[in-house]
Amino acid sequence: MDIGSSPVSTCSREDQKIYQEWFSFADSDGDGRITGPDAIKFFGMSKLSRPELKQVWAIADSKRQGFLGFNEFITAMQLVTLAQAGNEITQDTLHHADLSKLSPPIMEGLDVLLAKSKPSPKKSDPDLDGSSQPQIPSTVQWFSSKSTKKIPLSSVTSIVDGLKRLYIEKLKPLEVTYRFNDFVSPLLTNSDFDAKPMVMLLGQYSTGKTTFIKHLLRCGYPGAHIGPEPTTDRFVVVMSGPDERSIPGNTIAVQADMPFSGLTTFGTAFLSKFECSQMPHALLEHITFVDTPGVLSGEKQRTQLMSSNVSSDLCVVMMTRYVWFLNKADQVDTQQLMRVYGALMWSLGKVLNTQKLSFNDKPVNEAAVGPIGKELFEREQDDLLSDLKDIPKKACDRRINEFVKRARAAKIHAYIVSHLRKEMPAMMGKAKAQQRLIDNLEDEFAKVQREYHLPAGDFPNVDHFREVLGGYNIDKFEKLKPKMIQTVDDMLGYDIPELLRSFRNPYE
Repeated sequence: MDIGSSPVSTCSREDQKIYQEWFSFADSDGDGRITGPDAIKFFGMSKLSRPELKQVWAIADSKRQGFLGFNEFITAMQLVTLAQAGNEITQDTLHHADLSKLSPPIMEGLDVLLAKSKPSPKKSDPDLDGSSQPQIPSTVQWFSSKSTKKIPLSSVTSIVDGLKRLYIEKLKPLEVTYRFNDFVSPLLTNSDFDAKPMVMLLGQYSTGKTTFIKHLLRCGYPGAHIGPEPTTDRFVVVMSGPDERSIPGNTIAVQADMPFSGLTTFGTAFLSKFECSQMPHALLEHITFVDTPGVLSGEKQRTQLMSSNVSSDLCVVMMTRYVWFLNKADQVDTQQLMRVYGALMWSLGKVLNTQKLSFNDKPVNEAAVGPIGKELFEREQDDLLSDLKDIPKKACDRRINEFVKRARAAKIHAYIVSHLRKEMPAMMGKAKAQQRLIDNLEDEFAKVQREYHLPAGDFPNVDHFREVLGGYNIDKFEKLKPKMIQTVDDMLGYDIPELLRSFRNPYE
């Protein structure tokens, strides 16, 4: 199955209706998600062994979200059918099977249960082309400034939901109290958690960044221009949408359902060079692409983009050509040699005059590169496509990792700010004391590090911190609140591990 294909598209319309009826029955609370307890009850009717069902869940929930949506449910049912026919339950088995000829699996006793079940209000059916899933309850209201109620645990039906709850109840109060959003990173929104993985294309102009995106999509996209001259003079986010259109940066940055609100801190100068290109496409249901200006033309804006909440899951660098000598080249295979070569090219790229090479989507010219070169190109292409396929699978793990890093950074920020506040005099000489602290910020960082036994590598950039600090009155900062710190420590030490345990494979 291609990276952008939908399991729904592999089924006949008749089978889609059957799976929709099964999904609605298995989804006991009607939230559009089949969690572990739902799966144990429903999948048990397949009469597969527990180890087999463990493997079914692992492949179907490849993104490790902790639940199965409608598409993932179909994948699980297809695996059950293959297993009942005596096939090994692997991703390769699923990939090589003719899914269009697979019938729904045998679920013992299901027909009786369906007949006995009482009619319920009709749920939102997914489109038969697979473009949408049953309506999942929105968590946007959790982030509303007017919301004062605690989020009930029953509302958390995925790992990402759990992270949202922990952020709002435990981490965000610390960030707000010590102005973390002004110094380090904007406050997170609902869309920051729900954003699809991003792939950023980097490189000099005319090296084929736009062509590469078009090659993966197998079509053009709104605003795509290709030519020998520098054609991409802005950041273009290529993402899924209901129709084909281009949205200006100032507009997209204020849309609550988009993960770009953090870019507003850079003002209109940056946003005028930022654009969103939307189109309906199966691949864009899984990945968002970011096309960038040439390396030489957008360095400042690129740095700003990296410092916002908009971070990429994979960077693809389009490089240029050099002539050089590499000792011991005969001690590695062809593919490893090429990668060493590429790493060296990037390192030397800023000091050598180069002749540009660019990506094109034409077949490999075997007459020019020879059979070894053709094989090398094809292997590298397969590796890159494999990396792209893995991105959605690793997105949840990466989100957890980034959340933990953010929590640690917020803790250190609170220690720094409260320390600076403690060093300020109560009455006289505040201006001089503040300037002294700002001038000797490296020493103050060292004091905080020693006092709380913190890793030096986790501290923020001192020059950036000094620049932001100059706009505040340090004596207005909050003193250290140990209970807030302890709350975040408990979140890191207990709540997050418990969340992961709650939504692990139900057959483990």
